[in-house]
Amino acid sequence: MTARFPLLSLTSAAAIGLSLATLGGTAQAATEWNMPTPYGDMTFHTVNIREFADDVREATDGELDITVHSNGSLIGHAEIKNSVRRGIVPIGELIMSRLANENPIFEVDSVPYLASSYEDAETLWEASREVIAEELAEQRLRLLFAVPWPPQGIYTQQSVEGPDDLKNLSMRAYNTASERFAQLVGAVPTQVEVPDIPTAFSTGRVGAMITSPATGADTKAWDYLSHFNHAQLWLPKNMVIVSEKAFSRLDEATRQAVLEAADAAETRGWEMSRQETDDALAVLKENGIEVSEPTPELATLLEEVGATMTEEWAGRAGDQGAAILEAYEAARD
Repeated sequence: MTARFPLLSLTSAAAIGLSLATLGGTAQAATEWNMPTPYGDMTFHTVNIREFADDVREATDGELDITVHSNGSLIGHAEIKNSVRRGIVPIGELIMSRLANENPIFEVDSVPYLASSYEDAETLWEASREVIAEELAEQRLRLLFAVPWPPQGIYTQQSVEGPDDLKNLSMRAYNTASERFAQLVGAVPTQVEVPDIPTAFSTGRVGAMITSPATGADTKAWDYLSHFNHAQLWLPKNMVIVSEKAFSRLDEATRQAVLEAADAAETRGWEMSRQETDDALAVLKENGIEVSEPTPELATLLEEVGATMTEEWAGRAGDQGAAILEAYEAARD
């Protein structure tokens, strides 16, 4: 039978084989990670994470390429942690307090007035970081970094002067702490994700929410409500976690590059959060939102709620919680 194609010379075949091997080696050398995040591109957390991805890409000469998928476009917020744990994605961002049902230590940053300033929030994070990292490590997850939201306040469609103004309001909740807070002030907690906030207000599903100045500015709160009480209740954190399996597959130099980029992202993120507080408050005011501080009557209620929730949290968190509180108080003295 006559061959349909001419036979390659040994020299040509060897050259092609070498080229294919080179291409294969190049394709295998680069690692690509998809990273889901719950928040939009304009949110400072997302901006910071994109810088983190850029830093990793630059430090590794493109050997590790992290693609950020924002606004829950790849995986919904509620599924990000388990998706990382199951290996569906190697890395992801979520608000830490979402894991409170697994272990109360994850909501230590969402206890009203336990740490309501950036200074106290940073001290609390240093006191709780190791305990939280160890808890994640038991699930083969590595904590890379965490960044706080601006202090949480109360958004409403009317002025809130005293305790009665919050009663029976349908209040947006995003974690167990915000749900419990709503219950204690007499409101009705309603679970709503950030992208759905405008629709929830415009349809009457909610009439109030606990969230940061940043979220209000990002979602253009002035389109659907009129008041923001800058109560500075707590500073919840978003955290970035990576699968230990995926992380361990990286070579030592790449792992070090990831850790260094994470340290830089945490430092940068805290600075961005502070600036975001000032900028977002200004944006709210410029767009007609009435920004106020708690009245003495409202402050009394909020402090009572804070004391109740601190006691409840300590009871749930057990020895781990006691260790965090002891370290926190020692660092503050």
